[in-house]
Amino acid sequence: VLQDCGADCAKFQKSELEYKFNKKALERPYTSKHSWGKTYGEHKRHLEFSHDQYSELKKYAEEIGIFFTASGMDEMAVEFLHELDVPFFKVGSGDTNNFPYLEKTAKKGRPMVISSGMQSMNTMHQVYQIVKPINPNFCFLQCTSAYPLQAEDVNLRVISAYQSAFPDIPIGYSGHETGIAISVAAVAMGAKVLERHVTLDKTWKGSDHQASLEPNELVELVKAIRTVEKAMGSPIKQLLPCEMACNEKLGKSVVAKVAIPEGATLTLDMLTVKVGEPKGFPPESIFDLVGQKVNRNIEEDETITEQAVENHVKKVKC
Repeated sequence: VLQDCGADCAKFQKSELEYKFNKKALERPYTSKHSWGKTYGEHKRHLEFSHDQYSELKKYAEEIGIFFTASGMDEMAVEFLHELDVPFFKVGSGDTNNFPYLEKTAKKGRPMVISSGMQSMNTMHQVYQIVKPINPNFCFLQCTSAYPLQAEDVNLRVISAYQSAFPDIPIGYSGHETGIAISVAAVAMGAKVLERHVTLDKTWKGSDHQASLEPNELVELVKAIRTVEKAMGSPIKQLLPCEMACNEKLGKSVVAKVAIPEGATLTLDMLTVKVGEPKGFPPESIFDLVGQKVNRNIEEDETITEQAVENHVKKVKC
């Protein structure tokens, strides 16, 4: 499904439960409507894929030509994913301030994508200082850990703050909002990595499903992102070939407001700007024409052409 929708990578979450949770956390009663067991441990054990299932998923991803990885939710999960030979490690927001975990993960030498939900800018500076000397190949994702995420809590401007604070690493966005507009805006702001939760059905049991995209939405998101990437274009502002037709048809010229006799020196009140036939001086030249002599009679409403102005040196646009 993900590959058909145009995604580049399928990312799961891998936990080794006894390393991610302490005993008390696993024994905690879990009576939510989302529960798959009487305790949180039973619930998580029901949902967790085995090592063999992960190997099968990775093999399938390779067959269909899509990257496959997972967030390693504890140090032992990272060990397993390293053995599985994933192309990069995802660090979930819950481990971003787990500095020993970060050091160990960075030392594996694989690229790292680090989410920043629940963190402060101060913590993110510390994360950068820990990871960078060990492994320069990493990026940060702006993220707010709420499911589903409300627009007023997204804070896309943090993307710009990260770009300024960490100019030598890519910055991305991990979104738990509904819909696609905010994620598209993140790409327009320069997000180089985009992560979204995906489900086959938002009504399924589990709190994440309603904060996820269904396949048809993922298709729309990928399409919109590819369009925005094209539209970002160049920072150089200039008249483009595609604008020539409009410029020919509607571009204005300097025109004589009154009849101007041969030998007259042009003043501003002799000139106006209209769509002219033939084309003459562009409007931005009007002030340069003031003080120049004309070498023939020019009728009222006639375009001022270069031939009619004495010694006119055409200014070259830089």
